[in-house]
Amino acid sequence: MQQTFYKYQGTGNDFVMIDNRQQTFDKNNTKLVADLCDRRFGIGADGLILLENHDALDFKMVYYNADGNESSMCGNGGRCLVAFAKQLGVIQNKAVFEAIDGLHHATIDGDIVKLQMLDVDTIEKYNNHVFLDTGSPHHVQFEANIETFDIKTEGAKIRYGSPYNEAGSNVNFVKKISDQIFAVRTYERGVEDETLSCGTGVTAVALAMHAIHETAEHLITLQVQGGELQVSFEVENGIYKNVWLIGAAKLVFKGSI
Repeated sequence: MQQTFYKYQGTGNDFVMIDNRQQTFDKNNTKLVADLCDRRFGIGADGLILLENHDALDFKMVYYNADGNESSMCGNGGRCLVAFAKQLGVIQNKAVFEAIDGLHHATIDGDIVKLQMLDVDTIEKYNNHVFLDTGSPHHVQFEANIETFDIKTEGAKIRYGSPYNEAGSNVNFVKKISDQIFAVRTYERGVEDETLSCGTGVTAVALAMHAIHETAEHLITLQVQGGELQVSFEVENGIYKNVWLIGAAKLVFKGSI
């Protein structure tokens, strides 16, 4: 059967969007999802997202990695889904939706989508890295030569290595530009490669940099391969609250396959 889809991107993190409010998409077909995300034989994307009905909220988000498996939270995907929901007329300028990690609030003004992320109460600090979960697990470490660093090779070693092993972790390499600006490159599990941007990743980096006293700012700009994102937050008794991921989310094209 023919499937109508929409392609969205948020700072280069791209997604196949499907309106599944009528439950017509085969959600158990892992190969179908992977084929649609394939950049040579399919549409091409870092992931696929279904917009579904929800009894009490504006909509539900179901997210799949490019390998076809349903995955943990995707921040840029959530922002793109808010833009998609507005395009469909499901929302106007505000949204409350359910994702795999719980409820999310969002606002949209033009191309700019602000997505509220989960509170973070645990940040593990080690000698050469930080680990935290911002809806997805993230390893964060500094890399001075971030521009030329082999993200795919070195990221894979960490993603599959101890202590993450088979479950894996996303891996973020960071370079400090100033107290307010950090450059970030991310290896994403499920994609098994570098992506041009990772929403939960830059959120993790912003909170990690504050937690290890690399910045005292509460509004951080993250330079990623696909552009810029911002993360704002508050801290109360060591808990990061009111965390917002901010950036552009744009429709690329609509098609059928």
